[in-house]
Amino acid sequence: MTFALFFLAEYANIIFVSTLITILFLGGWTGPSYFINFFVLKVLFNLILFIWVRTTLPRFRYDQLMRLGWKVFLPISLGLVVFNLLIAILFLY
Repeated sequence: MTFALFFLAEYANIIFVSTLITILFLGGWTGPSYFINFFVLKVLFNLILFIWVRTTLPRFRYDQLMRLGWKVFLPISLGLVVFNLLIAILFLY
């Protein structure tokens, strides 16, 4: 029973994140027509994409994830912060 509750909570989280992505980044319920509920279609698209990527890509071990975060993502994010700062200084003043 504990595994079933864990599995249910995991998929509830996937549905919640897909809904949040739809609301925040994909325009919510707006679409080209009012006859089809585009909110549900966008959430289903995000669900399929989320599950597809999750099952296709391998999992990282904890040490690999920490190395990826510190040695790859941190320098990239700091570089993007500096780049945006330079763009703001050069073009806004």
